Amino acid sequence: MLRETADLMIAEALNAHVNGLTAAAAAQVRNLAGSSGHQVVNQALTGWLERTVSTAWRRGWQPADLHRFASREVGSRSARMAIDIVAAMMRGYDAATVDERWDAQLQALDATVWWGDDELLDAWGTHEGRGRAEVIHDAIELIVLIHGLPAIQMLGPLPGAARRGARGPVGDPRVLDRVRALLAKAESTTFAEEAEALTTKAQQLMARYSIDDALLAARESSASASASAHEPGASRIGIGNPYEEPKAILLNVIAEANRCRSIWVRNLGFMTVIGYPRDLEAVELLYTSLLVQATAAVTRAGGRQDRYGRSRTRAFRKSFLISFATRIGERLATATEQAGADAAAASGDSRLLPALAARNDGVREAAERMFPEVVAKTVNAADVEGGVLGRAAANLASLSVRDEVADASANTNTGA
Repeated sequence: MLRETADLMIAEALNAHVNGLTAAAAAQVRNLAGSSGHQVVNQALTGWLERTVSTAWRRGWQPADLHRFASREVGSRSARMAIDIVAAMMRGYDAATVDERWDAQLQALDATVWWGDDELLDAWGTHEGRGRAEVIHDAIELIVLIHGLPAIQMLGPLPGAARRGARGPVGDPRVLDRVRALLAKAESTTFAEEAEALTTKAQQLMARYSIDDALLAARESSASASASAHEPGASRIGIGNPYEEPKAILLNVIAEANRCRSIWVRNLGFMTVIGYPRDLEAVELLYTSLLVQATAAVTRAGGRQDRYGRSRTRAFRKSFLISFATRIGERLATATEQAGADAAAASGDSRLLPALAARNDGVREAAERMFPEVVAKTVNAADVEGGVLGRAAANLASLSVRDEVADASANTNTGA
C-alpha cells in the first residue's frame, strides 16, 4: 500500500466520524485494519496523530491539558494514547529547549517511551488488549477529538523554543517538602482540630515564602537575574464533576488569598490561575489538600432527605461545599494578612508593602491581558443545613502550611 492511499483512507474515516456517519467510519476502519500495508497504515496514523497534537500545542494546549480533556471526553484509554504520542514526539527535542513546566507535566504523567524499538501502535494495542481494528478506531477518535480543540491561552514556550533557567530559580525544595508533609498530615488525621492547625500552618508558611520572594525581587537592582523570574505566570488546574461549581469556588478563594487571579473555563473543565511562581505553587498545593479535606467532610456528613422522603443529598452537598469554600477563603485571607504583618514587623524594610502592591497590580494586569472579557458570577448555598455544616467544617479544616513555611524560610536564611 502506498502512503498516499493510507492517508486518503484515514481522511475518509475521519470525515465520516466527524459527520456522524458511524457505519461509513466503521467500514473505513475495517478497510484500514484489513489492508496489506500494516506498517504503512501505522506510519500514516502516527503521522496524523503527531501533526494533530503539534497543532494543539500551537493553540496553547499542554500535555496535562490534553490528558485531562481526553480523559473527560472519551476516557482514560484515549488519554493514555495521547500521552504516548507526546512521549514519542518529545524524543525530537533537546532537553535544554523544553520548558521546566512541560518537563514537570511529562514526569507527572509518566510520559516515557516504554515501547522500546517496537512500533508504537502495535505495542500500544498489545499493552491495552486492543485488536487491530480497535487500535485504529481509538486513533481516529483521538485525532478527531484533538483536532476540534479551540485555541486557549499560551502559558509558556513550546518545546524547542524554551531556554532552561529563564524562569529563574525554582522553589526551595525544603520549604515545599515541609508544606507537603503538613498537608498530608492534615488530610490523614481524624481529628478536626489537628487538621485545622496543620492547614493554617501550611498557608502561613507559603504566604511568608511568597513575601520573602517579593522582598528579594524588590531588593535586586541589577539586570543579572532574568526578568521573567519576576513576572506573573499561569497554570491550569482541572475542575471536574461532581460538584464542579463548588470546586471552582474553592480554587478561586485559595487563589485570591495567595495574590492570584483565577478564570474558570467551564466547558473545557479547567481554571487558569495567574500569579507569581511561589504563589502558584501555594495555590496548587493547598487546593489539592483542601479538596481532599472537603470531600472527606461532606462524605462524613452523609446524605439527606426532605420531609417526603425524597433525596436532597445533591443540593445538600453542593451547599455544604460552597459554604466550606467561602469560609476557607476567609480563613486563608486572615492567615495571609497575619503573615504579611509579621513579615513587615520582622524585616523593617520599607519596600515590602510597595513590592506586594506591585505584585498585585502585575497579576491583575496579566489577567486582564489574558482574559479581557471575563464575567463574574456569584453563587449562594441553597440548602440551609448544608450551608451551615459546610461552614462549620471549614472552620475545622487544616490550613497549617504557612507557619512551617516561615520556619523553613528562617532556617534557609540562617543557613540551616
